[in-house]
Amino acid sequence: MNIAMVRPEIDPDSLLAGAQFIDAFSVTVEGAALDARTAADRMLGRSPGWVQALLAARDFLVKPFGLTTTKAAKQSSADRIGMFPVISDTPHRIVAGFNDSHLDFRVVVDVAAAGRGQRVTATTVVLTHNLLGRAYLTIITPFHRLIVRTMLRQVAG
Repeated sequence: MNIAMVRPEIDPDSLLAGAQFIDAFSVTVEGAALDARTAADRMLGRSPGWVQALLAARDFLVKPFGLTTTKAAKQSSADRIGMFPVISDTPHRIVAGFNDSHLDFRVVVDVAAAGRGQRVTATTVVLTHNLLGRAYLTIITPFHRLIVRTMLRQVAG
């Protein structure tokens, strides 16, 4: 299974006008019949232990700054994928994310036909609001890339 960083194929301004960060990763799943919600649920519905540990550490570090914790995000909406509230949902694309004081975040999961399978692409769009948001984004970007690749592996299996 090959997970690749790809050129984002969405208009970030349609999700978060003025966004300063966008990236996308893609995997092709052979023989699957996935819709976007199923792919997103496989990707974001469960996390490996090491990702859960990173999120717990993140929550501990950001709580004094008043940022949204994992627990608060999970309680913010009845319609969620993992900890992220669903913003829009079609068979081919699901958009989830939230707005916070330091940044606004969207994750987009797209599903498209690709040969005998389907291509699942996870795109992340971020709009920072202040110095804390820019610093936070700088610190988490290397972890984000590793986590997205890991979570995409879960779509296939």
